Amino acid sequence: MINLVLFGPPGAGKGTQSEKLIKKYGFVHISTGDMFRWHTKNDTPLGKKVKEIMNSGALVPDEITISMLKEKLDKNPDANGFLFDGFPRTVAQAEALDKFMANNNTAIHFVIALDVNEKELRERIEKRRSIENRADDEEDKLNKRITEYFSKTIHVLPFYEKQGRLNTINGIGDIENIFNEISSVIDKK
Repeated sequence: MINLVLFGPPGAGKGTQSEKLIKKYGFVHISTGDMFRWHTKNDTPLGKKVKEIMNSGALVPDEITISMLKEKLDKNPDANGFLFDGFPRTVAQAEALDKFMANNNTAIHFVIALDVNEKELRERIEKRRSIENRADDEEDKLNKRITEYFSKTIHVLPFYEKQGRLNTINGIGDIENIFNEISSVIDKK
């Protein structure tokens, strides 16, 4: 089993690369954003809480996010591995994830950080907004998300770097080349 975290700011290409990694390696994709959107779309009790929080541009509290992750892992006991997309966003979440994985006799083996500058992110998200019309891509929410990433979330990277699990990949360029670089990191295991 190989578990990895795909890390990067909004618009870095995590969703695109996740699809390719899932197809190649058979990972179970755990996207907190997708889980939040599913719960809000289906108007579950959790979804109502998440919708209120997301609409304000704030991060969903750790206890809600962790309970959703636990549910997903528990439903897939025979997985080849898990690909975490959009989580962890804080050092406390990274520590909680490590503890959770250890309690399940596994670990996060790799952290792949897609490095993309803010100008490129904004261009990509503008394009995505016109195609997908995602509520979280609206200008004011996007500004909060980008600020949140560069002021808070990015501080998770040194946590993984100290443990030798961080791999930074240039997220600008040909999608297939980026995918091949990510695959070469995974294939070393």
